[in-house]
Amino acid sequence: MRIGELAERTGVSERSLRYYEKQGLLTAERTPGGHREFGEWAVDRVIRVQALFAAGLNSAKIAELLPCMRDVDGGPSTRATERLVAELAKERERTDRLIMDLIRARDVLDEAIGLASRPRRPSQEPVAP
Repeated sequence: MRIGELAERTGVSERSLRYYEKQGLLTAERTPGGHREFGEWAVDRVIRVQALFAAGLNSAKIAELLPCMRDVDGGPSTRATERLVAELAKERERTDRLIMDLIRARDVLDEAIGLASRPRRPSQEPVAP
């Protein structure tokens, strides 16, 4: 499939797909006319890359990680290193901290919404300066 179809099927811009290719996150064959051709596998790859970006990983870390993820046949990759596993565990801990921070922020907002949406008694009306 051409880059436009891949962009349409994944919801990722052509510009981003070119960036992924430049960063080694995605590979394409070239037609005799120089157009990019992607296999069906590219849809899953782009979705995986998007998920890793959303998790807060940068493109260099994603490029290092992708070859270590499950192979096409579903079997575990033999390219994962102990160092990479340790780095990914740190990323997971960081993500957990971000999630907890977001939950706390949501709780504060819920409290503020609850307080702000209560009817006010006349004595509680704010006084204009």
